[in-house]
Amino acid sequence: MKCLQTQTQLSEAEELHRYARRQKVIQTNVKILGMEGDVDLQFLLRGGDLLKVRSPSWKKTRYFKLQEDCKTMWRESKKTFKTNQTFSIDDISAVRMGRQSEGLRKYTEEQVEGRCFSIIFKGRRKNLDLIASSEDEAKQWVSSLQKIMCNIKNLSLQQKTEHWIFSCLRKADKNKDGKLSESEMKNFLRMINIEVDDVYAEMLFEKCDKSKSGYLSGEEIEHFYDLLTHREEIDVIYGEYAKTTGFMSPENLVAFLMKEQREKATLADAHKIIEKFEPDENAKEKKLLSKDGFLMYMHNPDALVLNSDHKEVYQDMSHPLSHYFISSSHNTYLMEDQLKGPSSTEAYVRALLKGCRCVELDCWDGSDNEPEIYHGYTLTSRILFKDVIRAIKDFAFKTSDYPVILSLENHCSVEQQEVMAHHMSSILGSALVTSPLGEGMPTDFPSPEELKGKFLIKGKRLNKLETCFAPEAAAAYDTDVTEEEESNDDDDDEEKEEEKRKKKKKLKLAKELSDMVIYLKSVHFHGFEDARENLSFYEMSSFKEGKAIKLAEESTNAYVRHNVEKLSRIYPAGLRTDSSNYNPVPLWNAGCQIVALNFQTNCPDMDLNQGRFLVNGKSGYILKPAYMRDGDTEFDPITLTRGDWLKHKTLHVMVISAQQLPKVNKKKSSIVDPLVKVQVFGVPADVAEKETNAVDNNGFNPTWNENFQFDVYVPELALVRFVVEDHDSTSDNEFVGQYTLPLKSLQMGYRHVPLLNKNGDVLPSAGLFVHIMVLDAE
Repeated sequence: MKCLQTQTQLSEAEELHRYARRQKVIQTNVKILGMEGDVDLQFLLRGGDLLKVRSPSWKKTRYFKLQEDCKTMWRESKKTFKTNQTFSIDDISAVRMGRQSEGLRKYTEEQVEGRCFSIIFKGRRKNLDLIASSEDEAKQWVSSLQKIMCNIKNLSLQQKTEHWIFSCLRKADKNKDGKLSESEMKNFLRMINIEVDDVYAEMLFEKCDKSKSGYLSGEEIEHFYDLLTHREEIDVIYGEYAKTTGFMSPENLVAFLMKEQREKATLADAHKIIEKFEPDENAKEKKLLSKDGFLMYMHNPDALVLNSDHKEVYQDMSHPLSHYFISSSHNTYLMEDQLKGPSSTEAYVRALLKGCRCVELDCWDGSDNEPEIYHGYTLTSRILFKDVIRAIKDFAFKTSDYPVILSLENHCSVEQQEVMAHHMSSILGSALVTSPLGEGMPTDFPSPEELKGKFLIKGKRLNKLETCFAPEAAAAYDTDVTEEEESNDDDDDEEKEEEKRKKKKKLKLAKELSDMVIYLKSVHFHGFEDARENLSFYEMSSFKEGKAIKLAEESTNAYVRHNVEKLSRIYPAGLRTDSSNYNPVPLWNAGCQIVALNFQTNCPDMDLNQGRFLVNGKSGYILKPAYMRDGDTEFDPITLTRGDWLKHKTLHVMVISAQQLPKVNKKKSSIVDPLVKVQVFGVPADVAEKETNAVDNNGFNPTWNENFQFDVYVPELALVRFVVEDHDSTSDNEFVGQYTLPLKSLQMGYRHVPLLNKNGDVLPSAGLFVHIMVLDAE
């Protein structure tokens, strides 16, 4: 066996040279981040020891520090050959002070509360639970990490590109001499996702190597950078409107905004844009916009494809609850599959932070008279009911102020139901709705506006809500109800369903828990006529996906009308043990409000959900179109008879280019061959998909310039999805990134489209550049 190679000993002069280079690298990155002289950044660059916590017995000291690129944290590992010693600041979702994570609550004592903090990662990566040596040090770590996360997030796209390219150049410079040889340049191009042939590489190298020295350094590398980041398509657009000595005047900019972008713009708006985005002080003084300033403006959040007005709550939130689509999660406690995956309070936190407003709690008797949450009759792990309620309380209103529904699937004994009621009452306090709002018996749901900051319980109730206002009737009730349980098969035969219902075991229901169910009483569905004649507005049914889709296809208008006054909850089929999802669009088309999906699963169905609830301030509530809020509506998304819903539009999309697409395969030699799909989802007549050709070996700046046209008949229900895939002629294409948004929220003209990864997180520098026009069809 060969012995391990020892590191070569550097001379003192080499050590000093290397140290000076490191300092120069740090200075460059600090400057890009705009954090010169920042004490928090200096703290992270120095680093320090932290106690890493994994279990009651596994608590080990590790050294953490920020690397020279100012965007990667390095941590010491004691494992031989351990390569994964770093993580990117971009991969951090949040840094939380105190014992907020499940691990810290379970494995540490209360007295260390002030010294604890957790680093929460995006996707499925496990949290990093840490303990500092003092409370002040813990606060310093948390505030410093939060500050650098914020600074990196707020970098302009130009700064992000500069930061990223600078890091790649440093990695490509193998001998760390600050110069690039031709082979190092080719290595760098592969890193940034471009494969070039030898002839082109040689030509590019010779073009930049002005000194004819056989390597690039200083200004030659800057020239190489300029050639790489040059955007020809921006030159063309800018040149069309830059009519004032090669610059854009305020008048030229107004012409561009009105003609191309279809925006109402004034000279005052143009002056503000120049003041905010023009980097050249001379041009700014002359009230002119340079090409760099124009590109910076085009990359700013307000100029992207999503209408910036729709990022805030812009819809009327004073309608009854049943008039909204509500972002909803199924088996919220699961992190993975339905059979043996872990249950975790963190799953609730993640769903709530994504704007979810209806979470599910499967409740079972636990030991020590403490109810537990897990997926019954499976090997999924268990968590305490009270811990879940605490986590929900802490994170319910971080993303949205609007009400959160706790959907209870109750399998507990009366004794433990009383404990459940006690925990909800004591932890949620006055935020829990335990009686109808206002005076007297309500005849309709309150609005999301009236329920801001409130929790609603969905579950079984022993009697009608009306008994709250008739004490003598309240005394006579049956304590038995049918057990609330999602069916685990897909048998939609009505007779068999009825037979099963009769056989279903009865559950004794605690009065304390029953009384907490006010506006969302769970009842069985016996047809639309029965619901219309016998059910009150607050009595709602849950439908498994197969039954719901059948109703949405065969009794569509009846379903739409039913959902005007009553709520419907849809949940995935029991056979989806892998936590896969179903397409929510046909159910939204039928007016169903609570279309529950497995939030832990990354898939196109979750992309559609994220796109539907991207707007209206990510409040988790989207107002249904007027024709879906009228009890006498004739709307049928399948037959599409004439009515207010028919507003035939033509959607024109030109896919122009993409920037900085990530590698799908991390191998150095692997380069993306990207293609773009544009998809429309909505009523069946509107569903369509078009795709570009693939561009070979270029994920850095591929160009397509391909035009597509779509007919959209019901624009208010339509979603548009942009998908980038890595083309593969021998197998399925691989997913690179996507972005979904409502058609009504598209901005017209030349727009950059951000891209999200599989987890729904923004890919920091990647994007598409498109031209969009939505016109009335002739």
